[in-house]
Amino acid sequence: MTETPAPDLDLVFAALADPTRRALLGRLLEGERNVGDLAAPLPMSLAAVSKHLGILTRAGLVSQLRAGREKTCRLEPDALAAAFVWMQGFGAFATEDFDALERYVELALGEAPGDAGSESDP
Repeated sequence: MTETPAPDLDLVFAALADPTRRALLGRLLEGERNVGDLAAPLPMSLAAVSKHLGILTRAGLVSQLRAGREKTCRLEPDALAAAFVWMQGFGAFATEDFDALERYVELALGEAPGDAGSESDP
């Protein structure tokens, strides 16, 4: 079994610094998408979106699979997990700090607070 290399945290944080890339990640939270679908709502060219996706891919946040002429993108959460673990290493944060961080990330990704990963209770 081969081990996946740890993501380069400099690349991860640089990738997350751009609002367009965070928007792309937010769309990928909903599931795999082809590049055209990801580009459709953005006010930029397909080539510009492809460059952003390339940065996300190099950071390990997104994987891309080509099937014929279509390229499908998928969110790779391990890089985000590595960044979260790194941030935890700065000491014991109060639960309120994590709640504030979660709200910030949800807002940055365009989600309503509390929507991430929530399912309807039966």
